Amino acid sequence: MLAIFVLLAASVALAPLAKALGLGTVLGYLAAGILIGPYGLGLVSDSELIRQIAEFGIVMMLFLIGLDLQPSEVWRMRHKVLGLGVTQLVITTVILALALLVAGFTLNTAIIIGLALSMSSTAIAIQSAQQRDITRTDAGRASLAVLLVQDVAVIPILAAIPLLAVSGSRHAVHVELDHAVQAIADPLDWVTPLILIGAFIGAIVAGRYLVRPVLGYVARTGVREAFTALGLAIVFGAALLTQLEGLSPALGAFIGGVLLADSEYRHELESNLEPFKGLLLGLFFISVGMSIAFSVLWSEPLRLLALVGGFVGVKIAVMFGLASLFRMHLADRLLLAILLSQAGEFAFVILQFAQSAGALSAEDHGLLAVAVALSMATTPLLLLAFDRLVAPRLDARNTRDSDDITEQRKIVVLGYGRFGQIITRMLRAQGFETTLIDDDPAQIELVRKFGVKVFYGDGSRLDLLHAAGVGQAELVVVAVGGADRILDIARKVRRHFPDVTIAARAIDRGHAHELMAMGVEVFERETFLSAISLGAKVLVQLGVAPIDAHHMAQAFERHDNQLLTDSFAVREDEDAYVGMVRQSMSLLNETMEGDEPPAPLDKKDSPRGE
Repeated sequence: MLAIFVLLAASVALAPLAKALGLGTVLGYLAAGILIGPYGLGLVSDSELIRQIAEFGIVMMLFLIGLDLQPSEVWRMRHKVLGLGVTQLVITTVILALALLVAGFTLNTAIIIGLALSMSSTAIAIQSAQQRDITRTDAGRASLAVLLVQDVAVIPILAAIPLLAVSGSRHAVHVELDHAVQAIADPLDWVTPLILIGAFIGAIVAGRYLVRPVLGYVARTGVREAFTALGLAIVFGAALLTQLEGLSPALGAFIGGVLLADSEYRHELESNLEPFKGLLLGLFFISVGMSIAFSVLWSEPLRLLALVGGFVGVKIAVMFGLASLFRMHLADRLLLAILLSQAGEFAFVILQFAQSAGALSAEDHGLLAVAVALSMATTPLLLLAFDRLVAPRLDARNTRDSDDITEQRKIVVLGYGRFGQIITRMLRAQGFETTLIDDDPAQIELVRKFGVKVFYGDGSRLDLLHAAGVGQAELVVVAVGGADRILDIARKVRRHFPDVTIAARAIDRGHAHELMAMGVEVFERETFLSAISLGAKVLVQLGVAPIDAHHMAQAFERHDNQLLTDSFAVREDEDAYVGMVRQSMSLLNETMEGDEPPAPLDKKDSPRGE
């Protein structure tokens, strides 16, 4: 109990502190592990047991990732799986093995270490991607594809280690060859692939005709803890099945999540399992920090520095080069390379297995284990450097040449995400032709499948605005995401094309005031009308007549828009601004009460019988 209390207390103390300092929670957990581990205060010593428990967090994380991925999305990633995942593993292993050969390792040992260090940390990469909300971007999808390949590759790598560990004597080689011949002659080995295929098909059938009905039954009982227990049972059951088949348990959990991705209970499963995932992942990072043997670090610092810097640098270079072949943005290439630059949790498993098989000495194993743990600590630092030093000087939207815009129309729409699509469809329905520009290649590729022509380009670039004919246009719709980007584009359009009307997407009231300050009169706050609409529906649900709810919504909209205009003049004076808002709220309440809508219906009087 003392160990559990120390782990939780260290997590509560250092993870929020690290996030508040802009360092990220992963670095906070690593620092907590170093502080309480055997090389720090020595409050907790069994880091291996904690890591084994905490690895369930990785299993649960991959299940939740699978829940967010439709099977069609997995199929769409197949090119990245083969082109990025497999190629990265092979090239990185070859380069690292050659470097280790030069450093004096034998060929077999160099290959084993190269395979171990070519693996990346699923926990760190995916956690970092989720914290940055980039899991659905090019970098997020690519990192997931590479990590899936690595998870699958663990099993053949472990199977190959005993063969690689064989000494150079002819007798030993003959013995191994005899074992290989016997294995090939064994009919069970020939049907193993068929068993795996059958197991996967069985999982699909069970997911649809067994798991979903059980989920429905438990959900209808209304016993929330039973539903949580069932969710945990599904995760560990899927992981256990693949482990029994000799595959990675994390891969099984991922497949289980994918099979339930289109289930009506997906969101409920996510909300119930998310706290377990976060806590267990935190324990995993703490265990990594605890495993950093500072005695080795102090005794051979230069060798460790060269080792960690060498393989992290190689992995960044290989991943950056492969991402370039896929024509990803420069920022996405760098981000992807950093996310996958560290050695992974499976490296501990491979290195331990290699030592047990006699392919690795205890001294080399200790050195490499520390190097793996240190490489995990480098990723949050590299991401921090990327955010503060690289990203501000790097425009990710300028890394690919803009398309040649061959049409110039009276309406130019900058940004074709969900916001821009709704506006464009309304314009098209009334016969207005538009020039569409977006800076997300994946989004452009997707909408082109539906016959929508969107040009690639950065709407904040003056040359692109000229090429799109903004100078001759009547209206420019700024529908991109991000408050700063919207202001930047609106500022350039207003400065260089003063006669063009700007219709802009506003993030909130303060952002709307900034647009008003530069003369933008046509704008809409992105959540304002949807919130009013939902408010009216809630009133109807509570028994207010629909016509009265509609009038109330209109009154609120008029009143708030007037407040937005009136408060613009005093936006810099906080006291005056707060006073005006308070007075406006009081007037709004009086106005709404003055409408005197009919009293809400009692449920027994409701025409719906509610």
